[in-house]
Amino acid sequence: MAEIDYIRYEVNQKGETYASVGRKMGIDPRTVNKYANQEEFQRKEKQKRKAPVLDPVRPIIDKWLKEDLNKKKKYHRTSKKMYQQLKKFHSFKGSDRTVRDYVSRRKKELKETMEDAALPLEWTCQEKCVSSDIFKNPIL
Repeated sequence: MAEIDYIRYEVNQKGETYASVGRKMGIDPRTVNKYANQEEFQRKEKQKRKAPVLDPVRPIIDKWLKEDLNKKKKYHRTSKKMYQQLKKFHSFKGSDRTVRDYVSRRKKELKETMEDAALPLEWTCQEKCVSSDIFKNPIL
């Protein structure tokens, strides 16, 4: 969006030619013309693709990942183990790569939400710490 604003400024405000702005930016003068004269810009939103193989098992994988958050890291399921369980118990027809990609992406998302939810712990020693009997008369 900044590039478009720059093009519009150079052409409409400064009076630069389409060719000179195109040379500066390394784009075609016709593109400069299009951006300089266009009134409204509509951003294309990313297309959401259907995943017919993965859609039926997504809730299962999400459930497993959330369960693993409560376990020690040593006992977390690996994506390979998830794939094997999906194939054996849920008649999953997809590839292990599909499961690994989804698990990796989901773990990153869950990690970000967990970091956002955590509060930083701050502790400062105030007057109570200094004047406490424990510090004045330590028991040895």
